[in-house]
Amino acid sequence: MVGFNNLGYDYPVIDFMMDAADMTAEVAYYKSKEIIDTNWDDRFKHLVWESQQIVPQIDLYKIHHFDNMARATSLKMLEFNMGSDSIQDLPYEPDTFLEHHQITELIKYNVHDVMETWKFYIASKSKIDFRLEMEVKHGRSFINSNDTKIGADYFTMRLEQVGVQCYTKQPKKPIQTHRQSINLADAVLPLIRFNHPEFNRIVEWFKRQTITQTKGVFEDVNCTVNDFTFVFGLGGIHGSVSSQIIEADDDYAIIDLDVTSYYPNVAIKNRLYPEHLSEVFCDVYEDVFEQRKSYDKKSSESAMLKLALNGVYGKSNSAYSPFYDPLFTMRVTINGQLMLCMLAEMLMESDHVTMIQANTDGITIKVHRSLLDWVDQVCKYWEDYTKLNLESAHYSRMMIRDVNNYIAEFTDGKLKRKGAYGYGDDLDWNQNHSSQVVAKAIEAHLVRGEGIRKFIETHQIMKDFFIAAKIPKNSKLISVDDQGNETPQQNTTRYYMTRNGVTLIKCMPPLAKSTTGEWRRFEVAKGWKVHVCNNVNQATQPIDYEYYIQEVEKLRL
Repeated sequence: MVGFNNLGYDYPVIDFMMDAADMTAEVAYYKSKEIIDTNWDDRFKHLVWESQQIVPQIDLYKIHHFDNMARATSLKMLEFNMGSDSIQDLPYEPDTFLEHHQITELIKYNVHDVMETWKFYIASKSKIDFRLEMEVKHGRSFINSNDTKIGADYFTMRLEQVGVQCYTKQPKKPIQTHRQSINLADAVLPLIRFNHPEFNRIVEWFKRQTITQTKGVFEDVNCTVNDFTFVFGLGGIHGSVSSQIIEADDDYAIIDLDVTSYYPNVAIKNRLYPEHLSEVFCDVYEDVFEQRKSYDKKSSESAMLKLALNGVYGKSNSAYSPFYDPLFTMRVTINGQLMLCMLAEMLMESDHVTMIQANTDGITIKVHRSLLDWVDQVCKYWEDYTKLNLESAHYSRMMIRDVNNYIAEFTDGKLKRKGAYGYGDDLDWNQNHSSQVVAKAIEAHLVRGEGIRKFIETHQIMKDFFIAAKIPKNSKLISVDDQGNETPQQNTTRYYMTRNGVTLIKCMPPLAKSTTGEWRRFEVAKGWKVHVCNNVNQATQPIDYEYYIQEVEKLRL
């Protein structure tokens, strides 16, 4: 059976119904309500474990890691992102006794949900096929694991094969290294060396810190060298010029330098490991890295090994993981960032090299073409010194709003889009796919020189103008017409801008300290009229292009 959050809700109800001696609609209802009302700490209380399932389950919610708070995405939002003809919310309030004609309406809604789940299943087919293939090859189930968990589980399996115990036996719990405090001087490797006082200031700052938790360690940690600001963070370093178009020409080249499998190799080459897993961890890590190089990058084996390489570092800071050792996390992330700064410092010794961007695993520079051989020599020296490997790419130009939002054009004309400039396949399923016409229009303008107004007014793909309003369950969405009449709307509502429309209002519960008890009202898309079209056949009003043009103007450089 394939579902969406079916491990958390649907299957426990179905399994209960199949197993109950005297099943009635009322009994099923109370079981359903019991699951819905369960608090977060007891979330596994109703789970039917894989070994106990009468019917095997595939849960798309789990596979896409929507059970992570930062990635949480509803089926209704997926209906919007998939461009479905219809977005339907539950037609009646929960806990309502229904008449027969209402039951018929509810069944139509249920069928719609099933068909939308089917569509998302088809969109997820490659992920499912990969998991089934891994199950056959490795003799264990990966079907409802997210990508990071697959990588971590595979790596755990490899460690156990060489005799490294990752879990206690009974009860099964991850073996971990907990630390009351961490002196970050123990994290900084001896190979870290700088000449510039600002970089040395950062190193000394790290060495003075003693931390009791990893969150919040890197707040406001930055330095500026040659007018470029490097910002340090737990996930990695970042920095960028802003609001600029940078072009390569006959005199200057734009080079992007990325470190191959950066964080895994920081651990491998420097023999860093979670203390409880011993140095054997590094041997297995290196074997996984070398093994991956023997497979085609498009193969399922390569995909599995990549997940294993990247998943281990991410899980090293998870209190639920057998890789947990916060000192290991700090050693990898701090030294990874400082080593990139070492590369940047070496290259910035020339007045003809300027920094454009720094990110988790690489830097981007603009350099005079007469220095290309010198840049290669610097990179080779850095590689020999750090034992890491650099990969390079050349851009013809970069159109940058900030570190998270830009378009980079490769010399072969291909584009790399980030943030507000991304659309289509650039967006993950958990991201909001609203107003894609805006990203398409700014690309047409910046890359091909097309007029913004002309592009917007002649664009023929209606769904690119659609916007999603997503309202929490404890709030309400209403529309108000020019006469002041209010109409309830779905909590996930699709709309677009039109001059002959209504005003959308988000109504939120009163604050706890409120003395009036009045609900708070906030205008969605303040100052603009909208037309609701949860069914695409409702998209009958003319588009107000001015809204979209103004949104594109915000991305101009």
